Amino acid sequence: MDEEEDLETVGEQLYGLIYPKHKENAGKLTGMLLELPGPVLSQMLQDEAMLTAALDRAFRALQMAQAPSEITCKDEDDVSVSSDSLGEQLFELVDVYNTGHSQKITGMLLEQHKDAVLNLLSDPKLLEEQVALALKSLTELNVEETDISDSSEADDIGEKLFLLVEGMDPLHANDITGMLLEMEPAAVQQLLSDHTMLEVAVQKAQAALDTPN
Repeated sequence: MDEEEDLETVGEQLYGLIYPKHKENAGKLTGMLLELPGPVLSQMLQDEAMLTAALDRAFRALQMAQAPSEITCKDEDDVSVSSDSLGEQLFELVDVYNTGHSQKITGMLLEQHKDAVLNLLSDPKLLEEQVALALKSLTELNVEETDISDSSEADDIGEKLFLLVEGMDPLHANDITGMLLEMEPAAVQQLLSDHTMLEVAVQKAQAALDTPN
């Protein structure tokens, strides 16, 4: 119950600060900001600049939610232009949640169909659910990545790398793969996904092998 009481107190303080600037929407804006994590709210109450920035974002989100027709009534010619602004608008809304991954989450949400993105802009509840799901996926992804070096996946990575290296230098594939696997796991992953980087790394390894000890 303490947490609920704390939230109520914070809500009252926030409302008191928001009301003079946004009389009509003070209640809604307070509710939106109360979705943010507790530590962020505490900091906001002490930092007026931070509160003003969060308020601006929440207010813009509210305006978009109240007037989605302005976004949807675009001509077909504007589609390519509006895609950029859709990304900007979505980023503004996602950033309100202060997840620390606004850029990545926005990118994930923008992979959806344009109509689905427009729905997110006009439905704060739906957006909140999607942001939570994206954040969960990102967290799980990070956990998997940190486990890679300790698990059997390391063997899979070695095999994939060997096959790629073998295509470039069959004679020295074993030695070169061994050298590349001494790199950080994240760097090895990068080599697997970026052929140009892999070529450069293989050339460096070949040069090292050619150099007499």
